[in-house]
Amino acid sequence: MSLLMIVSILWALSFGLTAQVSELGAPFVTAMRTLLAALVFLPFLDSRGLTRRQVLAFAGIGALQFGLMYLLYIASFHWLRSSEVALFTIFTPLLVTLVSDLLDGRMSWMFLLTAALAVLGTGICVWSGLGRRGILLGFLLMQAANLCFALGQVLYRRLAPASGKRDRDLMGLLYLGASVVAVAMAAPSIPWARISAMGLRQWAVLVYLGAVASGLGFFLFNAGARRTDIGTLAIFNNMKIPLAILASGLVFREAVDWPRLAAGGAVIACALGLNGLTGARP
Repeated sequence: MSLLMIVSILWALSFGLTAQVSELGAPFVTAMRTLLAALVFLPFLDSRGLTRRQVLAFAGIGALQFGLMYLLYIASFHWLRSSEVALFTIFTPLLVTLVSDLLDGRMSWMFLLTAALAVLGTGICVWSGLGRRGILLGFLLMQAANLCFALGQVLYRRLAPASGKRDRDLMGLLYLGASVVAVAMAAPSIPWARISAMGLRQWAVLVYLGAVASGLGFFLFNAGARRTDIGTLAIFNNMKIPLAILASGLVFREAVDWPRLAAGGAVIACALGLNGLTGARP
């Protein structure tokens, strides 16, 4: 669980940076993020002993969890404000729990309840009314992104232990799979004029998002997913949102609705506590 908390803090500090480069287009930003993440982990890649099917499986997980997810996620910024993107990520815990149960051919209502509590607590933290119409497409893009991320992490935590490999041995394969999808989508529409006009700050944001938030962040998140129960994993999919609000108030001195944050955080804490009382489920 400590790995998931570290990643939540890491993502909380960088959540709003994506909006600063979204004008470059979802395909290009996705390609840069996945390529930079791949460069970080390719030196650690060790596929010795893996069958061709396993190699393709891990590359496919990366293409889904990182490549396709980022394409959908960044594309949603064209239709949504950053706050709305944050709001629409809150359904991921439910998707993680449902995907895991569907793959197991069972339905655990208690774990579904704890995931729903995580959604409710996060909603209390971020809900302030959508304030405008015409955002259905953005909402659908975000739910598709959430589903890709949920399915990817559930599949990884199922397949990784059987490989006999460490997480760092496998992440290069995941990022290579993501890069293939991202580069193929970006190649026909690279915004060369906007890229040539990019300033040092935007390049720094891209490097941070690719090497740190994506590369290191997803490595630690998948490593944590492999070592915790599905209920805790579902809840931690939303932990970054209240932490991001907390960081905006304490670090960046932005206005924060502290009672709302406290109420939502308390509900998420109750979800974690209830999950612990019901017993960890593989």
